[in-house]
Amino acid sequence: MNRSTLDKPSAEPWWRFGMVWLVISGPLLVVVASFVSAWLAWGHIDPIVTDPTPAVAANEREASQAPAMKARNHAATPRQP
Repeated sequence: MNRSTLDKPSAEPWWRFGMVWLVISGPLLVVVASFVSAWLAWGHIDPIVTDPTPAVAANEREASQAPAMKARNHAATPRQP
């Protein structure tokens, strides 16, 4: 390589280089994705549940927790000699 080719600036504009678009496209894609996520979150807001849970559902919840409670209680019991 000649010294003169290294010192000579390129005559092409900045948008003609592929590396520039690679560097710009990452952050630009993140910004667009954040706006899409905000739009989806704002458009699909979950309704607030104000009804109290029925007593049947509470009993079912306790029944579903029975194996976990049994394992927790078993782990908490002292070891027998």
